[in-house]
Amino acid sequence: MTASSATVAVLDDYQSLSPPHFEAVLSTHSNVRVAYFPETLNPRTPQGLSSLASRLVDYDVIVTMRERTPFPASLLTQLPKLKLLLTTGPKNASIDLEQCKAQRIVVAGTSIAGPAASRYPKPDATTQHTWALILGLAKHITRDHSLIVGGAWQGPCLSSGVSGKTLGLVGLGRLGTAVGRIAVQAWGMKVIVWSPNMTQKRAEEQAKAAGLDVGDFKYVNKERLFAEADVVSVQMVLSDRSRGIVSDKELKLMKRSALFVNTSRGPLVDEGALLRACQGGTISGAALDVFDVEPLPRDSPWRTTKWGFDGTTDVVLSPHTGYGQDDVVKDWYRQNADNLRRWLDGEEIQSKL
Repeated sequence: MTASSATVAVLDDYQSLSPPHFEAVLSTHSNVRVAYFPETLNPRTPQGLSSLASRLVDYDVIVTMRERTPFPASLLTQLPKLKLLLTTGPKNASIDLEQCKAQRIVVAGTSIAGPAASRYPKPDATTQHTWALILGLAKHITRDHSLIVGGAWQGPCLSSGVSGKTLGLVGLGRLGTAVGRIAVQAWGMKVIVWSPNMTQKRAEEQAKAAGLDVGDFKYVNKERLFAEADVVSVQMVLSDRSRGIVSDKELKLMKRSALFVNTSRGPLVDEGALLRACQGGTISGAALDVFDVEPLPRDSPWRTTKWGFDGTTDVVLSPHTGYGQDDVVKDWYRQNADNLRRWLDGEEIQSKL
């Protein structure tokens, strides 16, 4: 379609990276109005749903950052003017695509540019973040930083390191494979893997594709992975089937010295069970980039507990920024803005969902 005018809402751009890209569209489309809403509203609560619907009811186009703001049917049905929903990334499980189709709302994402050709593989943003969390946790970086700036010196225990230890990957897709490759090549780690459909043949195929020997990834059952791994890293896609795939049962199998890392999605893990494990100090460390509710509530025990002391687990937190590399997000907004221009000018939209 061709639109002579439009109102556009840009949601959850916490670093204000999007305006330069949309201003370029405004320079050639004077009847377009863009509003920015960096404060996230959660439609999972009645009050949040009502507030979000009121905020967005008059907009023709909405730009959303990944899954920060879900778009369930209960919200979409309250947005009768919405014609174009743009998201960042190649997919968004929090958008009800069937409801969008019923309301004739066009939905489009963005492509992810692969790394430039190189003699050596270049890990993507989430892979880098996963290893930053693993190493930061193993070496007590954040705990010891807090001690030093607070006037103390060393903490109650020394670091554990990762070289030669066992990494357990829950999931062996693109990200799991990338994390596992670094474990083998950089740290000489043994890598064991599990997912509901994993086989040894599949594990060997992934190892070969990553430039490793076929035996570098070993398939084990779920119980053995959690019992044997020195580091457990969750690298799965969230779905109805995978929700809660890490429960109290699995966490209780982990070694007292083990580390747990999740850079995928919060609901993959029973957050209450993980919180109890960390409060009780039954594992050595946990590093989390994702949570059930985001942004993390101010009164969340994850925020308020003095982790790593008085028998609690050492905990490292980051605000779901594993994918949030500056150049990556800027390119996503560039693609969003280009799709807005295409929609306004009646051209074909790219990366439709």
